[in-house]
Amino acid sequence: MRALCPHAERCTGCPLIALDYEDQLARKSRAVAEACALYPDLSRCEIAPVVAAETLTDYRVRAKLVVGAGGAVGLFAPERHEVLDLPECRVLTREVASAVAALRQLIRQPPAASGATLIPRADGGALTAIDVREARADRVRLLVSLVVDGRRAGTESEVRAAAEAIVKAEPRVSSVALSLHASGPRVLGAAPRVVLGEGAVVDEIAGVPHYATPGAFVQTHRGQAARLHQALERALVTALGPLEGRTVFDVYGGSGAIGLALAKAGARVTLVESYAPAARLAERAGLSVVADDATLLPGRADAVVVDPPRRGLSARARAAVARAAPRAIAYVSCNPDTLARDLDAFVQLGFATMRVEPFDMIPLSEQVEAMALLQPAPLPAPRVLFENEELVIVDKPAHLPTTPQGEHAGSLLERVRALPGCSGAAPLHRLDLETSGVNVFAKSGEAAARWQPALSRTTKRYLALVRGITRGKGAVNRPLAEAGRERPAHTRYWRLEVAGGHSLLEVEPREGKKHQIRRHLAGLGHPVIGDTRHGHAATNRHFEEKHGLDRQLLHLRRLELATPDGHEPIVVSSPLPPACIAVLQRVGFRAAAAHDEKP
Repeated sequence: MRALCPHAERCTGCPLIALDYEDQLARKSRAVAEACALYPDLSRCEIAPVVAAETLTDYRVRAKLVVGAGGAVGLFAPERHEVLDLPECRVLTREVASAVAALRQLIRQPPAASGATLIPRADGGALTAIDVREARADRVRLLVSLVVDGRRAGTESEVRAAAEAIVKAEPRVSSVALSLHASGPRVLGAAPRVVLGEGAVVDEIAGVPHYATPGAFVQTHRGQAARLHQALERALVTALGPLEGRTVFDVYGGSGAIGLALAKAGARVTLVESYAPAARLAERAGLSVVADDATLLPGRADAVVVDPPRRGLSARARAAVARAAPRAIAYVSCNPDTLARDLDAFVQLGFATMRVEPFDMIPLSEQVEAMALLQPAPLPAPRVLFENEELVIVDKPAHLPTTPQGEHAGSLLERVRALPGCSGAAPLHRLDLETSGVNVFAKSGEAAARWQPALSRTTKRYLALVRGITRGKGAVNRPLAEAGRERPAHTRYWRLEVAGGHSLLEVEPREGKKHQIRRHLAGLGHPVIGDTRHGHAATNRHFEEKHGLDRQLLHLRRLELATPDGHEPIVVSSPLPPACIAVLQRVGFRAAAAHDEKP
């Protein structure tokens, strides 16, 4: 089965259109499997076959299209800032396609004497993009958002005239909104403001109504969205039994499409959503709502459903979900990479992934949706890298503090003390919360006192991803303030590789001052990427949004621990975590695990 389209050779919207549908599904199945395969702790979870779509064309209930010179309405051409006009796009529903066609005609031939100067002529104008959404309940309604250059937005009367012209051209348009766009790569602008018609209309998925509003998130394939909601309900029933009376948190719940479906099955749903307009609509539809972010869940729940944006869950959001102590977590994701990263991180929080079920939510594209079911499991024991009568050296994961911290449910120290013969363990050094790698513990206070002086003769080698291109090698000799005093601090580094305009370094601090590496590299103008205290905020956001980095990329990969009696040092290595390898590979670095040789 294949779809045909006159724009197939030049359009970027449907990159898989030339493949048979079975090959498309196989490709999407591999994307999910390969993302999970990076993480050993996910090796035993079941990955189901991709749920195929019944329709490959005429399915998209939302179109986000850019407007170009000469009235072109479509998508940007590959590697060029030129808009391809796509008048016969095959994936839009007929109603959305009709509204797009009407807008295209208005752009090219604005109605005479209407005052609708907001709609540009061939010589250009304020309109930069359009957003058209279909809502279908008792009848079809269309929501149109006009994305305009904020510097040339037009007067209120001009905006009104443009909206009236649109409704006249396509009577199924129930709402016209305006979104102001500033400079930047995003197609859509700020939250839309309704200028004509209804602010919210009823939409349905599998017979369950919710409110649709201009600019709000919606699954693009109505039929596949219904299948996803049904699969999610089945998964929770499998884990919990009947949902009647069960407490469910719907996190990143939007206007409540998933939460309302679960409420219809009898669950007591609380929706958590930080976007106030969507939260108000969910409350209007009958859900209990917490209008706050995903890190503030209201107590405990039988189940938590999360449907985050492509960047996935933050470490704080994952911890908040774990604190709710659910018997099941249903994780809906549009990004296999961040899904796999988060499923692996949940292992450290006491949850194992039972099953991942992919869905072809956007046929003909590379995109694949997935729903994972997680259930409680024992906390994993620390991975022991070395052990003798006095020491145990373990691999510290990111996001787990070395020693107890009030805002965190556990610590590496607590887990080390649960190991045989380690009940009196004490750390000989500490790694920052988001730093991973080799962590040394003495098994007793006496052993700690004997080994502590040897740390001053111990060599530590870190891997660090830093902003920009550094010199091939260098050193920083700059005192750092600590406890109100300036203390000597020396750090050397070697550049291992460059990719994407950034550098992968091996770094050796001579001392162990607080944040020494991070402060010294930031002082050079090359901060560690992901470092929220000393780093570069815009670069951190880019790596989070595009590459799925949820931590500072700093890893203690090799330690040569001097011995108190002067014998050969103990040499211990820690492999770079899979999540870091995945980020480096997406940026363009070669397999970072290969960087094990001493410079």
